[in-house]
Amino acid sequence: MSVAVRVIPCLDVDAGRVVKGVNFENLRDAGDPVELAAAYGRQGADELTFLDVTASSGGRETMYDVVSRTAEEVFIPLTVGGGVRTVDDVDRLLRAGADKVGINTGAIARPEVIAEIADRFGAQVLVLSADVRRAEDGHFEVTTHGGRRSAGLEAVAWCARAAELGAGEILLNSMDADGTRQGFDLELIRAVRGAVAIPVVASGGAGAAEDFPPAVEAGADAVLAASIFHFGDVSIAEVKAALVAAGHPVR
Repeated sequence: MSVAVRVIPCLDVDAGRVVKGVNFENLRDAGDPVELAAAYGRQGADELTFLDVTASSGGRETMYDVVSRTAEEVFIPLTVGGGVRTVDDVDRLLRAGADKVGINTGAIARPEVIAEIADRFGAQVLVLSADVRRAEDGHFEVTTHGGRRSAGLEAVAWCARAAELGAGEILLNSMDADGTRQGFDLELIRAVRGAVAIPVVASGGAGAAEDFPPAVEAGADAVLAASIFHFGDVSIAEVKAALVAAGHPVR
């Protein structure tokens, strides 16, 4: 029996608000992450991912509040990422109500933090977020600063190293596909799937319900999208129906 594919909306949160352009007609305040999260919970999302795009410490306090309010309203697993650098950062997010914590730049700067977090809280809480693009020579490279800056790491090897250090899941975001709505980067998914045994969450490029099954066939255990869900172009139910039609079990 294969494991059910998880469908995960992603919300970018800036100073306590979902970044603009979100348009759910049934919400009083479309910019409120807690209301959006609750709506996704009702629509059958399996998990939620919040990415805190506010780097300042003041914004961080706001994010802890958003997480705690969401955890009171929504009863599906919540992953929170953005600005996580230390074991203490993870501890605070878990205490606020996060189920899993994503780490990206902090792990690149100091890979040992992956092992420190996994040793303290267990691998299941630790998600390595990898923003990946194709370099000019064709290999996959890890980037920071929204894909604008190379981290000097080959992406498949970095994902494998993170798994060895104790990451429990890889959030694999194709910066080339991100926002294009042309479909997921299947070659990237296959490459990372071949290098790690832990779950892989495919992110970047979803434009229609039929884009999701190929990502699973390439090796993704879960599929994540943002704008197509926020704008109402595709519903979670439509994605799950497409997965089921392609022979993939869903929850």
